[in-house]
Amino acid sequence: MKTYLIGCDLNRPRQDYEGLSDAIKTFPLSWHHLDSAWIVKSDWSAKEVRNHVKAHIHSTDKLLVVELTGEGSWTGLNDEAIDWLVENL
Repeated sequence: MKTYLIGCDLNRPRQDYEGLSDAIKTFPLSWHHLDSAWIVKSDWSAKEVRNHVKAHIHSTDKLLVVELTGEGSWTGLNDEAIDWLVENL
């Protein structure tokens, strides 16, 4: 299973994005400890992940999906977030 970082710049009020969170939660594992960034595990390609998420954002929003290689660095995250990253990257 591949690991992807999903980043969004959402340009509308939060209430317009109910389906976005639900769509991301459909992936087997997901991490969401930053406002507009998620990490998910999936057998899909980056393009398939993008298309799945894109259906739940507006045309004026920005979306980035990149596959992660396993190396990472962070600061300021809680223990739960760090444990997930260590186990899944």
